[in-house]
Amino acid sequence: MTQPIRVLIVDDHPMVAEGIEAILETYDDIQVIGTATNGHEAIDKAVLQMPDVVLMDLNMPGVTGLSATEMILERCPDMRILVLTMHDSAEYISTALSHGALGYILKDVPTEEIKEAIDTVMRGEQYLCTGTKSSLVPKKIADGREPLTSREQTILLQLAQGRSNREVADNLDISVHTVETHRRNIKRKLGISSTAGLTRYAMEHGVLQGTGGF
Repeated sequence: MTQPIRVLIVDDHPMVAEGIEAILETYDDIQVIGTATNGHEAIDKAVLQMPDVVLMDLNMPGVTGLSATEMILERCPDMRILVLTMHDSAEYISTALSHGALGYILKDVPTEEIKEAIDTVMRGEQYLCTGTKSSLVPKKIADGREPLTSREQTILLQLAQGRSNREVADNLDISVHTVETHRRNIKRKLGISSTAGLTRYAMEHGVLQGTGGF
């Protein structure tokens, strides 16, 4: 029997979280493993319980949903973060995606769309709800490549400077496994298979000079 999709719900309004939980529990292939009401709690529960998908609100006291997303992915880079919010502006959407969120949906979408979004990000695909697509900036940057998150840009810089996975892990205070996962994601996004290719890309796009290029 296929294991259910394990979901963590993060929202600072308990009634909202309970409502989403009630919706998701109607599906046999989804298991809500917990809820969190702030960013700190979300990080702790994500690392401890290792859900498949985190439904993440953006506006929360203390650590915001964006910061929590980035910190969770630093520790658990394979986790899927699906932003669930009321904000539909292009700025919010592009910022969430740049922080590593794999999907973005609005809280007023139909129940079945939340389920569709979860299924989509579980396949490793990006999901943007129908209410956001018209205002969204292009999914890919100008050269057709998927944009790197800020953490991936940092790791690309260090790799391009010739540092090993262990050296990058020590410098950033993360595990070697996390660096290896980020490295795979960077190669996939940029369509590059070798470390030499990463270095060449970094040089051509001004990354080594700190001029960006993303």
